[in-house]
Amino acid sequence: MRSAVTSVVVHASGAVCTRLARLELALGDGAVTVRVPGLPPTLVEHSLRGRVVSGPPGLRVTDLRLDFGAVLRRAEQLPSLRLDVEDAEDRESRLRDRRDRLATEIEEVAGFRAEPPQPRRGDPPRWAPVESILTLAGFVESRLSLLHQRLRTAEDELAAAVHDLDVRRHRLDQASSALSTDRADLSVAAVLTLTLAPGDAPDPAAPADEAGEADTEPLAPTTRTGEGAADAAGGVESTAVAVELEYQVGGAAWAPVYQLRLDGRSGAGTLVLRACVAQRTGEDWTGVRLGLSTADLLRSPGLPELRALRIDRSQQGPEASSWREPPAGLKELFAGYDAATVSRPPALPAPRFGGRSTGSAPVPPPLEPGSAPPAPGGAPLEERFRHTAVPLAAPIPMASSVLGPGEPSPRRAMHKRMIAASDSAPLTDAAPAPPALAADLLDYARLTMTGPDAAEGRGTLRPGSTGLPPFVGEYRRLADTVARLPRPAHVVDVRASAGSFDYRFDTAAPVDVGADGHWHTVPVGEVRVSTEFEYVCVPSVDPSVFGTVLVTNSSRHALLAGPVDVLIDGDFVLTAALPTLAPGQRQAVGVGVAESVKAARRTHMRESTAGLRGGTTVLDHTVEVELANRLPYPVLVEVRERVPVSADKDVRIEEHAARPPWAEPGQPLDGQEDTYVRGARIWRVALEPGRTTTLTGGFDVRFPVGKAAVGGNRRN
Repeated sequence: MRSAVTSVVVHASGAVCTRLARLELALGDGAVTVRVPGLPPTLVEHSLRGRVVSGPPGLRVTDLRLDFGAVLRRAEQLPSLRLDVEDAEDRESRLRDRRDRLATEIEEVAGFRAEPPQPRRGDPPRWAPVESILTLAGFVESRLSLLHQRLRTAEDELAAAVHDLDVRRHRLDQASSALSTDRADLSVAAVLTLTLAPGDAPDPAAPADEAGEADTEPLAPTTRTGEGAADAAGGVESTAVAVELEYQVGGAAWAPVYQLRLDGRSGAGTLVLRACVAQRTGEDWTGVRLGLSTADLLRSPGLPELRALRIDRSQQGPEASSWREPPAGLKELFAGYDAATVSRPPALPAPRFGGRSTGSAPVPPPLEPGSAPPAPGGAPLEERFRHTAVPLAAPIPMASSVLGPGEPSPRRAMHKRMIAASDSAPLTDAAPAPPALAADLLDYARLTMTGPDAAEGRGTLRPGSTGLPPFVGEYRRLADTVARLPRPAHVVDVRASAGSFDYRFDTAAPVDVGADGHWHTVPVGEVRVSTEFEYVCVPSVDPSVFGTVLVTNSSRHALLAGPVDVLIDGDFVLTAALPTLAPGQRQAVGVGVAESVKAARRTHMRESTAGLRGGTTVLDHTVEVELANRLPYPVLVEVRERVPVSADKDVRIEEHAARPPWAEPGQPLDGQEDTYVRGARIWRVALEPGRTTTLTGGFDVRFPVGKAAVGGNRRN
């Protein structure tokens, strides 16, 4: 068995996995190194953490590293999908070669023709063998007919083989990334060093955990240090140990989706939160506790620290920063290394006397006046000690231990000099800013100390290579395709819908999510909401009556924006968009046109004059709206109308008494965001099953006789 993933928290991009491994170890007072295989290749190498969750007291993880490996597998060890693809590729290659050979043979046969020899000058005309020419033409025709028939058959078989190969390749691409289909079996394992504090002996009688064992094997040979080796040789009993590994992986995303189940008669509803999860991390999540978070793994969750602003003298030195200049004397640190590895000049040839070499040591050239004698190695002293010569600082004069009368102490004199220097120092606006750093210098986990052989920056931190095998980069590029998956309709990115806060939702039961890079819908839980079912109609724009559900978030956490499937009395109606709802917030969700609730609007306009001398034009408008309920239960219908509003002082608007009375909404209506429509009026009418009612309202428009309404007075 393998170590199992127990819980996963999917973030806005990426996920944090927790893997539990159980093993039986013979522990002493030393260290034991174990290997936990089965980790995904998309694991972020610097995010691996380990801890002991159950075992003897004092047992802890003292070292943790990753181990990458690859083992060639035989053909019978490959999965059937890979074998099917390879067989299809071989068949397609054979058929393509056969098609090419037939095409070449057809071209050669088509070039067969009778070519008579060139006649000589003076020779009579030669007899033409007509029978032979006709026989050759018949042979070419019959052969070409047979070859073309074979070519058509080969092309049909090749087209079928190409289609079959495409289908099998598609199945292989759509398979889970946890299924290794390569010739090399790639493995990623965590190597842990478990250390037991001296004196903390394991308890053999302690009960083991009830969870299943994992494929967690000690390294061969098991490493023990200190007294642990003696205890192992003496036959220490094995102890059950549970180790928990936590790591971050890429290639995971999620989005919230909802299902709203409504009762058409009472209007009561239930909102079920679900989640669309897609992952291609290289491991299948089977029976895991799934958490869904809107947080960003690349953003720090801590609150920002505000710096205090003070008016004072300039501070000595730069402000606190994560960047520090290299220490003084860094170059002199490698002086001894340079002196030991400096190349010596080539030895001078031995002097010759009488054409023979004496074979003695080389004789140095004569010294020039004023030059230093050569060193034993052959180079001048100043050349050999050029890297090792360190200038000494000037000696610091020491004050006498006995002070004369009236002489200040050294500490007091130094204090006075510091005060004088600070008083004479000019004031500056701010401390010098640290230099701008490259992005790779901020990745502290990959910084390495350069050695003495580096061309530049010896003894400083520089970005090092990752040291990861090439197949890890290929797996990570494959995992990045999850971010480019087409999202379902009305899906909103969780970072955009969450705003400035982060939320987390946990599934009520373990779930399964395959690593195939497709969206999987998993249930999360039921959300406490209160719903009110009503119908809305704007007859001046559209006579259709639309069903609307007023959803109030009664839970203690926010609901993120996403698509909601609306079901009324168990029948699917449509998929609508649910906006982000804070706790206690109320929002309307449209459920489409209600065919069983009808509305009809009629208008009447009468023009007349008024006033003592008839100097005022009166446009009398009457609006009638007829509603009919064909449903078997009562409904609440909201009818929206609008009374004109004028900014001209010569134009007056007077409303008629509406039956039943209408009212001003007093606030922006649903769907109008924060814009308040002036002159809006609404009716709220409760209709019994099978009943019809008529709503009446109106208004007068009064303006001087010499003026007219834009577009004409006689209009609705």
